[in-house]
Amino acid sequence: MMLRAMIARGKSALDHGRIPNAARDARLLAAHVCNIDQSRVTLHEMDEVAEAAITRFDGAITQRLNHRPVSRIIGARQFWGRMFQITDDVLDPRGDTETLIAEALKYPAKRILDLGTGSGILGITLAAEQVAAFVVVTDISKAALVVAKTNAKRHHVEDRIEFIQSDWFDSLHGKFDLIISNPPYIGENELEGLEPDVIDYDPMIALTPGGDGLAPYRIIAGQAQNHLSKNGRVIAEIGHLQGNNVRKLFLQAGFAGVQILQDLDGKDRAIVAKHPV
Repeated sequence: MMLRAMIARGKSALDHGRIPNAARDARLLAAHVCNIDQSRVTLHEMDEVAEAAITRFDGAITQRLNHRPVSRIIGARQFWGRMFQITDDVLDPRGDTETLIAEALKYPAKRILDLGTGSGILGITLAAEQVAAFVVVTDISKAALVVAKTNAKRHHVEDRIEFIQSDWFDSLHGKFDLIISNPPYIGENELEGLEPDVIDYDPMIALTPGGDGLAPYRIIAGQAQNHLSKNGRVIAEIGHLQGNNVRKLFLQAGFAGVQILQDLDGKDRAIVAKHPV
């Protein structure tokens, strides 16, 4: 079977299963099983595909029909132009989180703290983009830190990153010019509305802290000042309906210049707060 025919068959199956972006997903999965760069699939469309690769492709299509995200099937996700390994132990990064990176790079920092790092996308990206920075990444999950370490080595920044297992600030010392975080923020009443791709595959600990979803921001707002250098900043991802509530928490904690950032879709995506002068 030619690659083009295999992709068409996969697309048809995904269309029949009402999976969105069927053509894109079929091409990505085909590139993965055939070990072809995603950008070069068209150049190989007339190639014959080995039976073993066809079998792997059919298995991948079956997984996608069960709403397993493509990134989890191939074990990687692109973020800020780099590929990151992901596993079932970490959150599948979303493009909207790049909003935090864009803001952080406006203010180069020498010492950076990434709270609840997961796969490491925030801390590792900032280390790669700012060669003078030293980054501390934390997570309560040992398994997540293993993934983050793998990604740090992949992007050759492991010598400028310290990995600490910690429940938020509990095991930390020292001060930082930037504290960045994508904490779990989905409220309990929102879980039922999540897509199967999310609720069935992302670790629950990375999705929700329970209750109203604001518990991590209460901790960060309440303790971050103890770990911020003068003129330091906190940048944290938020749910698109949480902006005003999270802003109030940081203002009540004494932070200055508290702002809400929107993503490319115009939705509230992050909070930025400065250390009081």
